[in-house]
Amino acid sequence: MPFIARRLGRIKPSPTNVLTGKVAELKAQGRDIIALGAGEPDFDTPQHIKDAAVRALQAGETKYTPIAGTLKLRQAIARKFERENGLEYDPATEITVGCGGKHVIFNALMATLDPGDEVVIPAPYWVSYPDMVLLAEGTPVFVECSEQTGFLMTPEQLEAALTPKTKWVILNSPSNPTGAAYSRQQLKALADVLLRHPHVWVMPDDMYEHVVYDGFEFTTIAQVEPRLRERTLTLNGVSKVYSMTGWRLGYCGGPKELIAAMNIVQSQSITHTSSITQAAAAAALDGPQDFVEPHNRLFRERRDLVVGMLNEADGITCRKPEGAFYVYPSCAGVIGRKTPDGMVIADDTAFVTYLLEAEGVACVQGAAFGLSPYFRISYATSTEALEEACRRIRRACAALGQPRT
Repeated sequence: MPFIARRLGRIKPSPTNVLTGKVAELKAQGRDIIALGAGEPDFDTPQHIKDAAVRALQAGETKYTPIAGTLKLRQAIARKFERENGLEYDPATEITVGCGGKHVIFNALMATLDPGDEVVIPAPYWVSYPDMVLLAEGTPVFVECSEQTGFLMTPEQLEAALTPKTKWVILNSPSNPTGAAYSRQQLKALADVLLRHPHVWVMPDDMYEHVVYDGFEFTTIAQVEPRLRERTLTLNGVSKVYSMTGWRLGYCGGPKELIAAMNIVQSQSITHTSSITQAAAAAALDGPQDFVEPHNRLFRERRDLVVGMLNEADGITCRKPEGAFYVYPSCAGVIGRKTPDGMVIADDTAFVTYLLEAEGVACVQGAAFGLSPYFRISYATSTEALEEACRRIRRACAALGQPRT
């Protein structure tokens, strides 16, 4: 259509959101669908957080707030950064709040990218990173991180990807979609590379910081290497650990010049996120954290269940992740095989289509995350649903014919 902006042609709808819509459509038709596509905890928002929102409503905290967020919230964020990450940020000038982590990333890219600027993105990647870069007229540069390196970018790969045009490196740990996480030593090795390239900034997306298992110690790159602090935007939010996905609040800390530029972008878009959400987020960050470990314990049990059952499926292998609530199994062993209807499983997209149509299991193809042949399963749903989904996946794999030799 001629009145649609040409820049929209550079991007595509989020594959995970598309799947969510497809699942809703099939369920409305009466199909029995087990949805494993959404990265959303099935726990309710803790009661003390909801109570804080009610108190804010009753107190009349329903007016505009500062663009960067209320000072009360920014102070709570500053305390969180210092308490948990050893990072000191001035709440008045070095912290800003957006409508979800995605929005904070969008603001940062819009505020900093000029046409031709490059952003290094390790693959597999969260589906929205490349398209946000493209919308901001930047160029995504993908670094393929294989299962052999634990789906993590090596220092040698980072060095090879950097050019004079590189503006940002995005680091998501623990990762969506793989659950892979960088250790302190691995982050230090990446930081050593970045220290040799002073024009490059780094954006750690720490959204799954608290969802880690088996004694893994989370660290963020500016904590590991303080000399990078002045060119690091440390991103986080309340969506995952506090089960506040629908509340829509992300936040970040960084140099005041960058924060000021991001606030200019935000001033001409959403102005600020909900005042009630901000009150709830402050209570989340400053309030009790005793629910985190029980939630993680259940996530860990679900992870182990899913990994064990998938590794019993014919043609599937699944690595055990360090964090988040996703697994990223390989379906290389089913490629080339035929479904009972005679369709050849040509790639991971064909495989997840087969799972949805034959068994009513909805998951996301690895192609959406930049590395095939894999698929992503979110285990942020009930144990019963996960058990049944894995049984269906095993049944679907068993029904496939063998490829010709």
